[in-house]
Amino acid sequence: MNKITIAQAFTKKAFIPFITAGDQGITTTEKYIRTMAKAGATLIEIGIPFSDPVAEGPVIQAASERALSTGVTTDDIFEMVRRLRTGTDALTIPLVFMTYANVVFSYGPEKFFAKCKEIGIDGIILPDIPFEERNEFLEISKKYNIDLISLIAPTSDDRIAMIAKEAKGFLYIVSSLGVTGTRSEITTDLNSIVKIVRENTDIPCAIGFGISTPEQAKDMSQIADGVIVGSAIIKLLKQYKTKAPSYIGAYVKEMKDAVL
Repeated sequence: MNKITIAQAFTKKAFIPFITAGDQGITTTEKYIRTMAKAGATLIEIGIPFSDPVAEGPVIQAASERALSTGVTTDDIFEMVRRLRTGTDALTIPLVFMTYANVVFSYGPEKFFAKCKEIGIDGIILPDIPFEERNEFLEISKKYNIDLISLIAPTSDDRIAMIAKEAKGFLYIVSSLGVTGTRSEITTDLNSIVKIVRENTDIPCAIGFGISTPEQAKDMSQIADGVIVGSAIIKLLKQYKTKAPSYIGAYVKEMKDAVL
């Protein structure tokens, strides 16, 4: 398997979908991920559910609750990724975990990152860890060659340059104040944020939080290198259940086409 690195994935404008692992069952999640990859996803964020996902809005919070109610474990999610990375239909696009520090601490940081390396995870996003406190994970992430992906928020202000200079994989630019979820419009001055990022790093950046329509995706891709969408996909999963793969596939293709 010739796996694509995160840097290689951003040769064109990127569309990055998010899904909560275990929502409606882990085998269902695996099916959705394969569907999104086939539909043209550049990179896929896989959420490891947590009982108190502070960065998430009600849609993804509910997805985490549904996933946890099935009894899904971190090991179940690791094994799902292993299946995605093996066999004749192995996925080669980058796969990134998004979860919370307590999940990693509970599993054991050394064991967690070693497992990520073993199964083919490329990066990890920990939204509850401030940039200044990431050092407890940074060395171990470097040891196992797992990109510790940083977030830049509208409130980062004079920290943007510092965060950009130390970035790994890609930079996750948060479009709006608050938690995840779809928004009718995005009013943050993202051009100014991306300008500072460009002045301080060659690492690609992607914008997430609040994006749900092809029009929004097109607008954001003209500013940044990629677009991240989660809540809109989770809504499709919840609405269509067993019929969701075809709807999710069509949505991902439409969004990917919009960012070209």
